[in-house]
Amino acid sequence: MSMPYDVSEYLDRMALGAMDALGVPGMALAVTDRNSLLKTAAYGVADLGTRSPVEADTLFEIGSLGKPFTVIPLLQLHEAGMLDLHAPVSRYLPWFRIDSDFPEITVHHLLNHTSGLPRGTDIAPHGLYESWALGDFRAVAPPGEYFWYSNVGYKTLGFLLERLTGQPLPEVIRERMLVPLGMSSTFPATTIDVRGKTATGYTSMFDDRPEHGSHPLAPSIWATFATGDGAQVSTVGDMAAYLRLLLNRGWCPSGRLISEHSFGLMTENGIWTGGDYYSYGLATYSVAGRRYIGHGGGNAGFRSAMVVDMEAGLGVIMLANRMGETDPLVEFAQRALTAACAAFDGTALPPLPEPAASTHIADAEEYAGTYRSAAGTLTLNAEAGRLLLLHRGQSVALERRTHDSFYVPHPDFALALLEFGRQEGGVMEAFHGGEWFAKDGYTGPREFPHPPEWEAYVGHYRTRSPELSNFRIAIRKGQLTLLNPWGNTEPLTPLGNGGFRIGGDALSPEKLTFAAVVDGRALRADYTGCPYYRTFEP
Repeated sequence: MSMPYDVSEYLDRMALGAMDALGVPGMALAVTDRNSLLKTAAYGVADLGTRSPVEADTLFEIGSLGKPFTVIPLLQLHEAGMLDLHAPVSRYLPWFRIDSDFPEITVHHLLNHTSGLPRGTDIAPHGLYESWALGDFRAVAPPGEYFWYSNVGYKTLGFLLERLTGQPLPEVIRERMLVPLGMSSTFPATTIDVRGKTATGYTSMFDDRPEHGSHPLAPSIWATFATGDGAQVSTVGDMAAYLRLLLNRGWCPSGRLISEHSFGLMTENGIWTGGDYYSYGLATYSVAGRRYIGHGGGNAGFRSAMVVDMEAGLGVIMLANRMGETDPLVEFAQRALTAACAAFDGTALPPLPEPAASTHIADAEEYAGTYRSAAGTLTLNAEAGRLLLLHRGQSVALERRTHDSFYVPHPDFALALLEFGRQEGGVMEAFHGGEWFAKDGYTGPREFPHPPEWEAYVGHYRTRSPELSNFRIAIRKGQLTLLNPWGNTEPLTPLGNGGFRIGGDALSPEKLTFAAVVDGRALRADYTGCPYYRTFEP
């Protein structure tokens, strides 16, 4: 089977459109069937300084696409009788202890992200400390009942794998995954020796505010990884060999890597996440009656996406050298796969997605009006499908980010999105950072008391973590609020012990505490075990 020319050209145009939409300097793509590679392509540059082009064999960090590289060796040990998936993790790692009133966390719970553990913060260069430090974590939900994506849970699985095999994790992955699959260009860990061999990873130069296409890019913080949550460096060609393993349900040219039953554990009977079903290191979902297996990945400076159609026997892998949300890249991978399937089904190619004007707001009238607060007035007009903010004598066109949040391309609004709240279905409030504005006609309360000690927590905090380098704390309508640098906000709920739960989910394991109050200002904030420190920047 070969890729028809018109489909290949379609995929090239789609990939270039994806790069433009996501602001990606470089990207590589591959399409494969169950037997062989159908297409590889490279676009853009691997390094903005040297302008060296991305090539088919350019190396990228793959992020969480590498989680199955931990899962599959564990399933091999399970098949050999060396691992009980439903045994407590502490049976294999005696130091693994959680402060909990619930039953112990099992290997199964770590594999499908139902352990109740937090996401993880890359607090230390070696993830072993992060796993060990979970001894200070207090569980808020029983394991097995609730999905919460946990990188530190997968790091722990990597250390369990090392304990069972007596080998470093990179060697386990090399012997049990890379060699059998013929992935000779792939590195099992991101080490100092790999630096300079990969594409350069990029992020927005301004890491403390919502991204915009006008922002210049800068090389991301570089870090080493050798943990079970996804530390591999690979090419699209090598990753296509991994996709063929999935398309063949655990079989590869060197033999069967995992049994049919183990493959089912990776791809069936998953837990509902709110958007798909997650099993062991892979997500499954359906579109128009077809079942797909997919995942996204991201490290500092990189993001990746893979999707396979088990019925059609086709898969797509996309790797890019810019940090950002992974869902949009997964969506582009899905579109590429849909086009490939259409070609081999003999049906018409879907139309290429048209780039939407960033300032086109179809429902602009819903937000138009005058909003007032003690800080000032916001006047918004709807005009020809645009939402315009009148500010300092200028008419500024807003750009939609989510249903009720917008980017305002003006320096006075650069640090946060402009968000809107609804009352009885209608838009009646606006928020920017810690400021709250009520629309004319708003009938709710206007005074929002809060504990005076919260004033000490308001401010901007930073750390050296490559994943979440900083955040801000504000008081919004009497609610202590976490402002993430990419734009979304999360309420902070007091827990009664001096700490706060992050987010509106009552079972969220993420917590924030404040310390070192000097002259009425907290100098330190602890984000689920990772220390952040107040910065002088607003």
